[in-house]
Parts: sequence; structure tokens; C-alpha cells
Amino acid sequence: MPAGVALGLPAAMPMPLAQLEWCAPFAGPVRAALHQLKYSGERRLAAPLGAAMASRWRAVCAGGELLVPVPVHPERARQRGYDQAVLLAKEISAGLAMPWQPVLTRTRHTRPQFDLGRNARRTNVSGAFACTSQAQAARVRGKWIVLVDDVVTTGSTLVACAEALYGAGALAVSALAVARER
Repeated sequence: MPAGVALGLPAAMPMPLAQLEWCAPFAGPVRAALHQLKYSGERRLAAPLGAAMASRWRAVCAGGELLVPVPVHPERARQRGYDQAVLLAKEISAGLAMPWQPVLTRTRHTRPQFDLGRNARRTNVSGAFACTSQAQAARVRGKWIVLVDDVVTTGSTLVACAEALYGAGALAVSALAVARER
């Protein structure tokens, strides 16, 4: 499976995203690295994974003005001690010289997506993200946002985030992930 979905191929990507890019299939060493990053505290893996994401974005880049990590629920961030998407966004930001901001808030706790089917995933995250302050909304208004996440499966989480960003006035929303599971 080739990485990424080119602009202008809406049938191949979750709408309303303008673009979706990823580095590798969610399998083998990539899957193992992401599990280590997310569940085993291996924060150091964010550096090579983020560098790969920045390289991918540079190779296909159509634009973007602000990197926005897909947030985990604050309770999960406290349990892990970090949010893996924030770690990745910081690395990508350094590699692309593009600013990042945590402008999205997860407004409610959701079930982990990995054990849900396509429709259940969509329902699970629908309305779960928002720019909850005027300052957050001001940071995205009129800008091309690039969402940052670790894994894309159905795209339901990215769609829910994109809807919140468009609701806050974003001009366009693209997404970049380490891996895609199909």
C-alpha cells in the first residue's frame, strides 16, 4: 500500500480532510514502535517517528500553517505522563520549521478506538473535540491546519477533529500520521 492520499482524491480519504499522509502501514516494526511509544513510555521513539513524518510531509507537501496534535483525554495523558501526538508534533515542528499548538481539547472521555468497528468508532468520537476557548479558535481561524496523530484506521478521530477545527474557522484541514491501518 503506498503511503498517503493525494489531494483531490476524496473517495480515498475521510472527508472533510483536504489531504491525508502517512509514512507506513501499521504493521511489523512500525506497529511495535508505536505501541512502545504509546504504552511503554518509550518517548525517545518520538524523535525518529517525527523525523519520518516531517520527511513525508516535505516530500508531498501542499502546504500547512499550523501543526495541531490530536489530543488524548487528560486522564490518559496523566496516566501515561505525556500525549504521544504532542511529542510527534514537536518533532515535526522542528523538522519543518512549522509551528505547533495544542488548540484542540478532548471534551469527553471516549473508549479506545482499537476495539471498535467502523460505525462505533465514528459514534465514539463524534463531538468529542473542540476549540474550547476564544484564544484556541483565534489560532486556527483562516489557517491551513495539519493534524498530527500516530495511527489512522477509519479516520473517524481525524474527521471529528477536522469538524471542530472547521467550526472554529480553519481554512483547510489536512492530516499526517505515522501509520495507517486498513
